[in-house]
Amino acid sequence: MLALLAAVAVGAFALDQISKALVVSSMTEGQTIEALGGFLQWHFVRNPGAAFSFAAGSTWIFTGVSTVMVIVILVVARRLASKRWAAVFGLVLGGALGNLFDRLFREPGFGVGHVIDFIYTPWMLPAIYNVADMCIVVGMSAFVLLTLFDIGFDGKRRPKAKKDA
Repeated sequence: MLALLAAVAVGAFALDQISKALVVSSMTEGQTIEALGGFLQWHFVRNPGAAFSFAAGSTWIFTGVSTVMVIVILVVARRLASKRWAAVFGLVLGGALGNLFDRLFREPGFGVGHVIDFIYTPWMLPAIYNVADMCIVVGMSAFVLLTLFDIGFDGKRRPKAKKDA
C-alpha cells in the first residue's frame, strides 16, 4: 500500500506544483481570467496565511503544522493495508507537501513563503485556492466517510457491537 500512497502523493504534488508554475509564469499577481462563462476563474494571489488568508502574519505556524501532518501520515502509512486508505492519505500528503513546499521555498523567505492560490469559484466559495487545497479537502472528506462507515486501515468494515437488551 505504500507504493499506492506514494504514487498518489507524488501525483498530487506534481499537479499542484506544475499548475502553480504555469500560473506564476503566465499571469500577473491579482490578474483574473474567466473560464467556463465565469463559472470558474483563475485569480492569481500569494497567500501569506491559511484558508481565507486567515492568520496572515503567522505563516511559520502553518509551516510547522504542515510538517507535523506530513510526519504523522508517514508514521500511520506503515499500518495501511487498504487501497482506499492509501489513496486518502496519499491525497492529503501530496496536498500538504504542495503547500509546505511553497511555505519553505517561495518568497518572502524560507519557512514564511506565500502559497500560490489561483482557483476561484465565485458561485461556491468566497475563497481562492489551489490544487493542493483540493487534494486535502477531498482526502479529508474521504477520511470522514471511511471513518463513518467504520472502515479500518485494513480495508475491512468493523463489526458493530451488539447492544444488550
